[in-house]
Amino acid sequence: MFKPFQTSRAITGPLYLQIRLHSTTNQPKFGFALDIDGVLIKGNRVIPQAQRALRLLNGENASGKKIPFVLLTNGGGVTEEKKAAQMSRKLDMDILPSQIVLSHSPMRSLVKKYKDTPVLVVGGRERSCKDVAEQYGFQRPIQPDDIHHWEKSVWPFRRVTDDEAYEAQKRYDFSREPIEAIMMFHDSRDWGRDLQIMMDVLRSKNGMIGTQKTDYSVQDTPVYFSNPDFLWSNEFPVPRYGQGAFKTALEAIYKRHTGKELKSTSFGKPHRATYEYAEKILTSLLPNNTPLQRVFAVGDNPAADIAGANAYGWTSILVRTGVFDGKGNSSEFPAKLVCDDIEEAVHWALNEEGLK
Repeated sequence: MFKPFQTSRAITGPLYLQIRLHSTTNQPKFGFALDIDGVLIKGNRVIPQAQRALRLLNGENASGKKIPFVLLTNGGGVTEEKKAAQMSRKLDMDILPSQIVLSHSPMRSLVKKYKDTPVLVVGGRERSCKDVAEQYGFQRPIQPDDIHHWEKSVWPFRRVTDDEAYEAQKRYDFSREPIEAIMMFHDSRDWGRDLQIMMDVLRSKNGMIGTQKTDYSVQDTPVYFSNPDFLWSNEFPVPRYGQGAFKTALEAIYKRHTGKELKSTSFGKPHRATYEYAEKILTSLLPNNTPLQRVFAVGDNPAADIAGANAYGWTSILVRTGVFDGKGNSSEFPAKLVCDDIEEAVHWALNEEGLK
């Protein structure tokens, strides 16, 4: 395997401080933020140019210099450690957890407020997002499976299997257990059920499922989304609906039921909090946290990758290997440059910085 940036000291401290370039006086003052889906991989297939592009960043360029980079994705549903291991296998090179920024990574900031209170964590396979929430420090994460097992009539259209109900031994009583917040960590695996349960919480009295308030002038339960992507790409020739589409559905149901607009907070690209978090990681890769003078952000989704990079002041590069495959540039969210693939994008950026 190709080796990434190595630390010269023991790994300690926060996740984003686990990796640092060797201290030299001639390190690059720029870095890369690379999207994953549609840039490096498409479904389960590695985009051919991806490995060559990452080798360039790992020092296999004319200058021999390693360039700091993070994988900045609106994907998630697993821990940063699991995602790093997954990407290492697919790309045949070592990717460290501290090079991974998932859509829900910045939601660590919510732990201080909700650490000891029940929160509904939505999305992902089985209990994967519950595991993520617990690793972040949430002490009482609850998932829709828990509520469904507590009261099967909540969603009578699907049976709760033994595999889904292994948390049942805790025997939650949600008639006595108010939910303080809703956090969507990843795409729902059952839109109908999860929309129903989220609405059960939102229309309840102070988060107590099974109750129903009559005054909706104040929204009692905060809602947080990790990924605003309306569309995403995989092997299927037409883009798939993402968490942004789920959010649209929830907003429509909430408006129809209450007559009010749903209030929510969103993380992930193109939102600023995600770029601030990613910048901390990139900065930590250089000696003494040297500020980066330029960041090249490579993505395939104009509404997420390009809009966010432009708003944050990064140099945006749009590639045609994912959601965007049109001629020319995006008309709504134009990038600084449009390339056919990630390899072309990296070559252009290195040339811009004088590292041919």
